[in-house]
Amino acid sequence: MLATSQYLFIIRGDWVYQYNVDTLLLMGRAGIPTGASVRPSTRLPDRRKPARAEVLKEKSPTNGAGGRNGKGGDKPTATAIGQGLKWLAEHQDENGRWDADGFMKHDTLGTASDGAGSAVHDVGVTGLAMLAMLGDGSTLRSGPYKSQLKLAAKWLQGQQSPNGRFGSNASHDFIYDHAIATYAMCEAYGLSNYKLIKHSAQKGINYIESHRNPFAVWRYQPRDGDNDLSVTSWCLMAYASAELFKLEVNKNAIKLTEVYLDQVSTPDGRHGYTKQGERSSRMPGDHSTRFPIDKCETLTAAGLFCRYFMGQDPDSKPVMKAAANLLTKKPPRWDTTAGTIDHYYWYYGTYAMFQAGGHGWKNWSAHLKTALLPTQQDEGNQAGSWDPAGVWGEQGGRVYSTAMSILSLEAYYRYSRLIR
Repeated sequence: MLATSQYLFIIRGDWVYQYNVDTLLLMGRAGIPTGASVRPSTRLPDRRKPARAEVLKEKSPTNGAGGRNGKGGDKPTATAIGQGLKWLAEHQDENGRWDADGFMKHDTLGTASDGAGSAVHDVGVTGLAMLAMLGDGSTLRSGPYKSQLKLAAKWLQGQQSPNGRFGSNASHDFIYDHAIATYAMCEAYGLSNYKLIKHSAQKGINYIESHRNPFAVWRYQPRDGDNDLSVTSWCLMAYASAELFKLEVNKNAIKLTEVYLDQVSTPDGRHGYTKQGERSSRMPGDHSTRFPIDKCETLTAAGLFCRYFMGQDPDSKPVMKAAANLLTKKPPRWDTTAGTIDHYYWYYGTYAMFQAGGHGWKNWSAHLKTALLPTQQDEGNQAGSWDPAGVWGEQGGRVYSTAMSILSLEAYYRYSRLIR
């Protein structure tokens, strides 16, 4: 056993386990090569290895920045990411915002883009666009999208209320936008070491904590006694980023999330929306007809990735392997007639299956590329973007679908594997 100021290392058989010294949460493990000795300086790989500006090999947004051409990547994927980021950069407002319903104002030549989202989600789509740029290696200090990120961070700061909330609470689902914006600000602060936004990121985390139900997790309204896995997954991502970058986080909330995940999951691996096995929600009207809930495993994907992010190990949590098996049966498929397009599902499913690794990940990855690479627009003002043809496309619009597609394609280098 070896302890540092941050980590506790325990050797068991042929494995070295790394724990957070404060919470004793498992952060990862690594095998010890046969015949190797373990010196006191041995460290497991970092929980996360986001692409950073220091490792940028190319600064052209279409020729591979950060880890885009690293292990697991290929030229078509790298090109798609570069074109998508270029489209986002070209459709950012001068004040730093991405306009969910008015982004086409930037299309000055030819036919303007379609695919408007809802105006209430500007904060959320701005956060997603930032995450896509940060995930590819740009920071507020360097990289091809440095200026776009600085403008976006400044705009989000301007949208923050004294209580820490990003944006207004006019829409019933405003907490999604706030959680995503907070996640983006925590990443921007930590990856850039940009202390001018540290206070804003911390205030965002503080609001999430004030919104959480006592002794439970999150849903739409602050402390109303309702909980759901979808909102909770985004809040947990913000908490995990904040904790990684040494912001103040209520670690008991993470433990309560673990309890909640067990409460809503079934032995066959399905993770429910608000209760065991409950499927995803749909909007009123014909939304559920156009996008049948049995075509995807969105909450299972979100729950599985959350479990990985909290350091849970499939060897000791059989529900994780069962969840991965469910996802392998419903890989990404771009079919507008069948209603299988769900960028939200594909995002969490991709990150969860990357963590699972093996044949399941290879199969998922192949399906993801088949779904996304041929469907990226390549002409006119829409070139580089993806149509908002999925489940939540009408809410987030073309900015949402493009940012989420880029984030999914970045999966093989945005995070390292958390369990080894």
